[in-house]
Amino acid sequence: MNAFRYQGLHGNDPVTGVIEAEDRRDALRRLGERGVFPSRLESVSASPTPPTPSSTASAPLPHNPPAFRLGSGIRRREITGFTRELAALLAAAIPIPQALASIAEEESNPALRSVVEGISSEVKGGVALSAALSRHPKLFPPLYTSMVRVGEEAGALPHVMVDLADLLEHSDEIRGEVVSAVSYPLFVLGFGFVTVIVLLTVVLPKLFSMLEEMLDFLPLPTLILLRLSSFFAQWWPWLLVAAIAAIAGLVTWIRTPEGHLAWDTLKLRIPVLGPLVRSAALSRFARTLGILLKSGVSLLPSLRIVEATVGNTVIASQIAQVGEETRGGDSLAAPLRKLGLFPRSAVQLIAAGEESGKLDDMLAKVAQIEERHLRARTKTLISLLAPILILLVGGVVGFMVIAILLPIFRMSRGIQ
Repeated sequence: MNAFRYQGLHGNDPVTGVIEAEDRRDALRRLGERGVFPSRLESVSASPTPPTPSSTASAPLPHNPPAFRLGSGIRRREITGFTRELAALLAAAIPIPQALASIAEEESNPALRSVVEGISSEVKGGVALSAALSRHPKLFPPLYTSMVRVGEEAGALPHVMVDLADLLEHSDEIRGEVVSAVSYPLFVLGFGFVTVIVLLTVVLPKLFSMLEEMLDFLPLPTLILLRLSSFFAQWWPWLLVAAIAAIAGLVTWIRTPEGHLAWDTLKLRIPVLGPLVRSAALSRFARTLGILLKSGVSLLPSLRIVEATVGNTVIASQIAQVGEETRGGDSLAAPLRKLGLFPRSAVQLIAAGEESGKLDDMLAKVAQIEERHLRARTKTLISLLAPILILLVGGVVGFMVIAILLPIFRMSRGIQ
């Protein structure tokens, strides 16, 4: 058994003492059974006594080593890890304040540790966990806090937290697959762009100045490349400023309601990319709605929450229309069928789920179908995009090589 020294509150009275337990989690559980809310818990000794069969201690939660990070921000995966740890601690019957305090003490990210400590203090003061989480909307969006609130009201918070952790982990997995798939084409494009810029602004001006002195006439490809090289070498600072200004202006415009709507509409209309964006939004819609319904959230509030999570304003407006028609007494499948938001087979599954009373299960199946489509379309996009970019970069570099070699060949013939 291990000995742990603790400081905390029993009611409104400060208490201190030492408690024996198998590990830290077991100590927190035992203090919770006594009604003690520890603010400090540290190990003071350890004895190698073997655990008895009646021991109820659980294995300590695994913690990943600190990852390299730029700045003190909080990543999505850290919120997912926090949710999974909190779900495990609550499932072990550890009170919410002790569970939050334990997570905060072992958290390696100072920013997240500060947030969790603040939430723990509010919960100790009598604030509901969902209300404390809602004060950090950038970290815990309405979907998160709504599910926690339903779990609190239904008395099934540990189960709801497990479902929420599963949802976040699945979203991180899908996002990671997409990012890893597009990373190679983006690397090819970026490397080719940097290579061309360096050649045009640094290498070629010196080479062409020498060729102009040695030859009276330059071939057309060489002249074109010479003019481009001179232009970029002379104006590259202004071109860089113009590019940054254009990107900043585009980003600012996209953040406006009109720009955001136009950008989301354009993404849906681009060949190959449009079906990919639609599959991602619809899989997120089906899985999130299914989890909310499974957690006990009614249909209309669930649709309003999902509307803000699909990531596309065009599809979000269609979901809002579905919610309005559902409010009038229609089933969920009827407006989906009328708007053409889902494929016909998916709508049939949703209708079957409504008739059988297993809508959440059917929505999970629809999400799986759309995610398979997402993976297949992502592979198709990458299989098309990668060779196109390689050919594009290779064509540009090949033109530059030809433009450089033509005057060299002419010089060699003159020497002969």
